Amino acid sequence: MTDPTHPAVDRVAAALAAQGVEPRIQWFDDAVTTAQLAADALGIEVGQIANSLVFTIDDEPILVLTSGAHRVDTEWLGEALGGTIRRASKETVKEATGQVIGGVAPLGHPAPVRTVVDVHLAEYPEIWAAAGHAKTVFPTTFEELVRITGGTPHAVEPPRA
Repeated sequence: MTDPTHPAVDRVAAALAAQGVEPRIQWFDDAVTTAQLAADALGIEVGQIANSLVFTIDDEPILVLTSGAHRVDTEWLGEALGGTIRRASKETVKEATGQVIGGVAPLGHPAPVRTVVDVHLAEYPEIWAAAGHAKTVFPTTFEELVRITGGTPHAVEPPRA
């Protein structure tokens, strides 16, 4: 049986291929809308999940790819990036990424979105990100994720004392 198709997943696969990456998209029977659900389904640590979170910084969309083991400290990150970060509405997420919350991929968007990549993801040799639908993921590495998104590596929370 072949994997199902979905327009957002097809755009992610095309974007991966355009970046020279073989699109190894994995479909699940059920939605994996949280980092923990995705990690459990893959049999990996939650920290290996690259959550795609859309915020706004001074009213412009920003994509923060964070380890499933972290929470984004929006006040701290906003100050570090020189703006004010707020959670984006579901409409803003859809407009910026062409995807819906729960399946937002790090690429395959209608236009480039400013992207920050959690440096904590570099601790893992393999990480997994959503592929445009809540039932899909694909494997990558920290270095590859930074390259294919044009993202900026940055901590998403202050250093622990």
